[in-house]
Amino acid sequence: MKKSLFLTIAMLVSGNVFAATDHYVLRDGDTVRHLKVTKIIDDDYVVSADVDFESSGKDGGSSQCSESISGKAKSTGENELLLKKHSESSAVFCELKIKLSPNGAKVEESKDCANFTVDKCHFSSGDKELVKIK
Repeated sequence: MKKSLFLTIAMLVSGNVFAATDHYVLRDGDTVRHLKVTKIIDDDYVVSADVDFESSGKDGGSSQCSESISGKAKSTGENELLLKKHSESSAVFCELKIKLSPNGAKVEESKDCANFTVDKCHFSSGDKELVKIK
């Protein structure tokens, strides 16, 4: 009984030891982008990206959106990841190319990611870098 309890606890603890998660954030005007990258044993990654936009225009109108995408990502090179997510409503894929640096990350999205977002919500960070939270 003690042996099986010990093995169960050891398995739970060891799974957490091998997983490392990094968070990245960028606030750009009315847009906030968040990226979470979890490295699981060797080159297995799980990526979650979300973007929030809220603007109250001076002309009385306001717009807002909140979108997210997540899934398994593949390493495509040194410090580069690719998340490829299939759209449930059409036959297209959203691809996020993520370039990691010691202090941050840059995200590029494919044109088909427009099927995953609305209006002004975009996962792409452009030329700006999401800052790594330490």
